[in-house]
Amino acid sequence: MLVDSYQIAEVIHLKKFKTAFLQEPVHSSSWDLFFADEKGRYLHILGYGVVVFVGYETVEKSNLIEFIKKFSENVLASETDLSENFSLYINNNLNKPIFKSNSVTLPRADHDAIRIITLNVAQSAALDYYDALSLQILNACKLYVDELEHFGRVKISKKNLLKFIGKVKNIKNSIIDNLYILDDPNIVWENENLERIHRQLKEIFDISPRFREVDYRLRIVEDNLVLFTELLQHRESSRLEWIIIILILVEVLNVFFSDWIKSIF
Repeated sequence: MLVDSYQIAEVIHLKKFKTAFLQEPVHSSSWDLFFADEKGRYLHILGYGVVVFVGYETVEKSNLIEFIKKFSENVLASETDLSENFSLYINNNLNKPIFKSNSVTLPRADHDAIRIITLNVAQSAALDYYDALSLQILNACKLYVDELEHFGRVKISKKNLLKFIGKVKNIKNSIIDNLYILDDPNIVWENENLERIHRQLKEIFDISPRFREVDYRLRIVEDNLVLFTELLQHRESSRLEWIIIILILVEVLNVFFSDWIKSIF
């Protein structure tokens, strides 16, 4: 069976979706819903905007995605660009799971084990999304750092600089708010076999190294934001100093011309 994961939005309102969806989940929490049906298909919906399908046809996936979008915030333009694929096989002759770089084979169709698989595929898709966001804001910061290197100043108006800082802050906050996606589910602490599956999948998808890369970029962006804020404050201080100098000069000239006029008359 093919495991398909899609980042369709930044947020999915799970309570609203659960109320509107006719099927009852086999697992429900504040951050995910996991469904299984009589056809052996699975649907996993994560609050951070990711949907995972196991065993669904293309048309069925498209229809479900459109339905889920009704309960989502900040829907993305194209979820097909932010997807992750993995294969799941069931072999009753096995005693333990077998892992490969793009697949896993389970001894039986265990709901908890499949949920751990879909969770890791979802985390991988989400990390792709936040990796792209972190790279976007890092490249945007680099443009202004390059200007600073070549011209000794950032050639941008106060309004546009504030808008840029606000945009970067919003993206950064969105990433930080959803970094809980990397938390291990409680179930893996209670079951050694599930913990082993979870650990192996995290290695296959390079979850930890990819998270460190995103975290590293965020720290660079944070340093750049501090620099831009200081530049803005310096620019405003310089402007105020010039305004004060001009006012003093005007006052001096006013006094000088007043005395000059009085001496004439």
